[in-house]
Amino acid sequence: MIRVISGTSKGLRLRRVADPNVRPMPDKLKTALFNILRDQIRGTVVLDGFAGTGSVGIEALSRGAESAVFIDLSGAAVSTIRHNLAKCRANDKARVIAAEFNRAVIRLGKEKAKFTLIFLDPPYRLLDERNPLKVIKKREVLAADGLIILRHHFKTKFEARYFRLVRQVTLGDDTLSFYK
Repeated sequence: MIRVISGTSKGLRLRRVADPNVRPMPDKLKTALFNILRDQIRGTVVLDGFAGTGSVGIEALSRGAESAVFIDLSGAAVSTIRHNLAKCRANDKARVIAAEFNRAVIRLGKEKAKFTLIFLDPPYRLLDERNPLKVIKKREVLAADGLIILRHHFKTKFEARYFRLVRQVTLGDDTLSFYK
């Protein structure tokens, strides 16, 4: 079960994506993440990359984020995100982009979009193949005071030479890396 943990949509159950490759963020990990970000959510502009169900961006909206952009390539994920946004009555604060992550960020860069919080939950193998932080840096979509949170397997050795690692939290097999 995926649910909204706190805020205006607290307790609402979200639909899952019918795809075994989509790994929704477990409640325990999401709770830890938002406990860390507690005072930093209100008024932020959020990018939920590799969004899957959209639960992380929806949680941010529920807790007072100004707006959120959700990016996912999967048609099933995009449909699920739209359903979950409608259920939470958050469509007016959200934009869903059905595209490959890098192409979507290039488009957002051309639009001069700036995000104060960027959540990335890419397929684990993608981090071995390419670096999603590179396009964020090159297209300058992170606000000057912004923060990137990357979820990855705890054994993944990931080098983020474009940003400074400021914190890491590991719960079970998952690690959340925070970059500025």
